[in-house]
Amino acid sequence: VISAYAPQAGLDEENFWEVLDEVVRGVTSTEMFFIEGDFNGHIGSLSRGYDDVHSGCGFSFGEQNEGGASLLDFSRVFGLWVANSSFPMREERLITFRTSMAKTQIDFLHLRKGDRVICKDCTAIPSENLLTQHRLLVMDLVIYKGKKKRSVETGLKIK
Repeated sequence: VISAYAPQAGLDEENFWEVLDEVVRGVTSTEMFFIEGDFNGHIGSLSRGYDDVHSGCGFSFGEQNEGGASLLDFSRVFGLWVANSSFPMREERLITFRTSMAKTQIDFLHLRKGDRVICKDCTAIPSENLLTQHRLLVMDLVIYKGKKKRSVETGLKIK
């Protein structure tokens, strides 16, 4: 699990993407990984040419901005899928950051496109907790344990 927290707008965003790029390149192709984080960007509810990384079926919230485009470009380069933009849910479950003035979707969960079959659902859980403006973002995964191979006996059987 990779936890990412983008800097506030205008603060060394380029360094953030370089470091995240390095971390993701360090993961081998045989390993499964998930990226969760506050990316301070809006991917928007329309795919706008990014239908290979998110559904664009109205399962996102808001309009795409520059930060969201950077996130989607990053996802495309690494063959990632944005999990929380791909499941139908009420608006209340799409919002990941809420203040008294605004509500947005800036936290996202990513996994490799090939691993998306294990993701059964993804949602933001509204909370009564007043200490944080971010909502808990969860993903339901089904990971099957592979069957253990039986050893083949090499000797002859005696009756």
